[in-house]
Amino acid sequence: MSAGAATTAGRAGRVRVRRMDPVVIGGVMSREVANFRTYWKGTAFSSILEPIVYLLAFGVGLGSTLIDGVDGLSYAEFVATGMVATAVIFSSALPAMFGTFVKERFQNTYDAILAAPVDVEELVTAEMLWIGIRAGFFGCFPLIVGIAFGLDPTPAMLLVPLFGFVTALGFAAFGITVAASVAKIDQFNYVTTLVITPLFLVAGTFFPIDQLPEGLQVAANFNPLYQLVELVRGAAFGFEAVDLLRFAALATFSLVLWRVAISRMTKRLID
Repeated sequence: MSAGAATTAGRAGRVRVRRMDPVVIGGVMSREVANFRTYWKGTAFSSILEPIVYLLAFGVGLGSTLIDGVDGLSYAEFVATGMVATAVIFSSALPAMFGTFVKERFQNTYDAILAAPVDVEELVTAEMLWIGIRAGFFGCFPLIVGIAFGLDPTPAMLLVPLFGFVTALGFAAFGITVAASVAKIDQFNYVTTLVITPLFLVAGTFFPIDQLPEGLQVAANFNPLYQLVELVRGAAFGFEAVDLLRFAALATFSLVLWRVAISRMTKRLID
């Protein structure tokens, strides 16, 4: 066989049958699962301990002395349902930022993966799906802790992992986009301070947004975490008609950020 024919045959052997191959995406995710097995205990411990500390400090301590209730709920119930959003963003945006940057810049993991018949779209999608599944699971822990503190369980709470998953997909894409855009890991401090912290503080987690100035109330309605908080409280205390629109907004948020993340990672890894 001539050199030209061999090259042609090699290229033919690498032709992808289709984009977004589930087998390829599953293969990339399996690597993340195997890696997660080495540190899942610490993650689970912090995911359980954090809502306990918050509920003891705010829901029981502060709530029992200074706050009678919020919108007909005890303050412990209000905080427990709101903290799902906090758990989701910190289980998705931060791991996506730091994990993506380390694997791309220091470990060269993505170069190794892309040497196989995997494209950037599949790589980013697999990372997002794994982070979304993990964050959706750990996002339920505040509710479980809240039940131990007196929150009444409802069948609709079974939808909370779905709400957390969809929201986490968007913030995982956000984290990947940031990681593909910064030059140094120290620059994540700006993102955490200027974006992530304000988002979870103005999400209705610890106080209702109607206590904010009018301008901030309008801005809070565009906060994906606020939409998640309202969906979780709907699952716990009764849905409203507008909640379907909230879920659609979260799905749109995740879809748009997914495409942005793919674009940024393509420029970082390929261009």
